[in-house]
Amino acid sequence: MSWTDERVETLKKMWAEGQSASQIAKELGGVTRNAVIGKVHRLGLSNRVGGAPEPKAKAPEAAPKPEPRPAAAAKPAAPRAEPK
Repeated sequence: MSWTDERVETLKKMWAEGQSASQIAKELGGVTRNAVIGKVHRLGLSNRVGGAPEPKAKAPEAAPKPEPRPAAAAKPAAPRAEPK
């Protein structure tokens, strides 16, 4: 199966109407749902105007992570006592 201009136009029209990838695949014939989804993404059609409804409430945001503490400065080594 190849994506002819006519098949691409049918895909664009059906996608804009809100048809599912499965419905488009059935209408076109000889193509899988995943092939339709891939073509939609390659054509840049993935954002639909009348798509799925937006979630009513956003999930709470995670608390910001605390900043890492700076490493403690190394203490200078104590001077060695020289043997007598």
